[in-house]
Amino acid sequence: MHEEVRSSTLLGRGGAGFPAGVKWGLTPEGVYPRYLVVNGDESEPGTYKDRLLMERDPHQLIEGCLIACYAAGLSRCFLYIRGEMALAQERVAEALNDAYAAGYIGKNILGSSFSIDIVLHWGAGAYVVGEETALIESLEGNRGMPRLKPPYFPAAIGLYGQPTIVNNVETLSNLPFIATKGAAEYTAIGTESSPGTRMVAVSGHVRRPGVYEIINGTTTFRDLLYGEEFCQGIRDGNELKAFVPGGGSAPWFLPDQLDLPFEGRLVGAAGSMLGSGAIMVMDSTTDIPAAALTLTKFYAHESCGKCVPCREGGTWLMRILERVVEGHGTTDDLELLLEVGGSICPGDMPHAASADLQLEATPFPYKMTTICFVGPSAYVPVHSALTLFRSEFESRVAPSRSRTRIPVTAVGGGS
Repeated sequence: MHEEVRSSTLLGRGGAGFPAGVKWGLTPEGVYPRYLVVNGDESEPGTYKDRLLMERDPHQLIEGCLIACYAAGLSRCFLYIRGEMALAQERVAEALNDAYAAGYIGKNILGSSFSIDIVLHWGAGAYVVGEETALIESLEGNRGMPRLKPPYFPAAIGLYGQPTIVNNVETLSNLPFIATKGAAEYTAIGTESSPGTRMVAVSGHVRRPGVYEIINGTTTFRDLLYGEEFCQGIRDGNELKAFVPGGGSAPWFLPDQLDLPFEGRLVGAAGSMLGSGAIMVMDSTTDIPAAALTLTKFYAHESCGKCVPCREGGTWLMRILERVVEGHGTTDDLELLLEVGGSICPGDMPHAASADLQLEATPFPYKMTTICFVGPSAYVPVHSALTLFRSEFESRVAPSRSRTRIPVTAVGGGS
């Protein structure tokens, strides 16, 4: 079964898009016990497809967990669900009880020699534990903070110091199809480099927001946002202004990139990422600086504080952007935003001003001075908004002027 998953080229659906079968093969030989950790801490702004999978079809997820444990020789499964997802927790807990009662989980499953337990763990609602090493820290009872690297892969040293595979909810939910239909039928859907289907969550200024299952690699953003079977166009007959293609931490796209397909390599070459499968749509009425501030506030608040560039830089980005949005900023503040962001993401950031500039854009991922992606995530919306819509920022700031220091004697009224 492991080889079948490897042949299917099933890409991870949590954000990084790493092939699941390859990840399973990174565990060192002969080292036991080894664990499966299910990342159900769906925290990325605009993303809610995993929550629906857990609420609507928890048994499919449990089947995927069992298949993964059997195929990769894993000893126990830990299913970690975000703290705020109360309904998802209840549905998964009920499904686990049903599966245990039916003999599908536990000792000698269905009379075989295969035994596995699935432990349900509720998170406390921290964005940073979406990063797999921070999630492992949380599972161990520690504060959710990303681990130093190396080691780079929990598959080598993970939960309780043992080899650990971390997979996303949607990734595992694909396994029952592959197990029953085979890799050949799975790869017949989509493209060679992006096979199968994927779930995407669309929010914002569309007529019909929601979660949609699309064909990977061939469906375009235009198909999704304007197709009658999907979002049916922009609300109130407005024009599309910009859209975020892969969750709140993804660089923004403009309307002339609607014809890009859901293909990770092409979207990466254009300067962004598919990420967690979340698309946020902004129409012509959107206040761009305010939209950027909303996202930056979230990431600044969710910093775990471990890395100085994230802890300090994210807060300063938020404060400067608040000043600009409230009408108290100057032109110097616009350059200061880029300067502070450059301390988090040194070098050129990816951008996608138009389809004509795709080859000039810096491919994702980009350089960062933090252990995990939370720090850069605070800067991405600032950089995208300021790069693509600079005039909207300039119209809200006053020209910079030199400040003359007032003598102390003048302040006190003395001579």
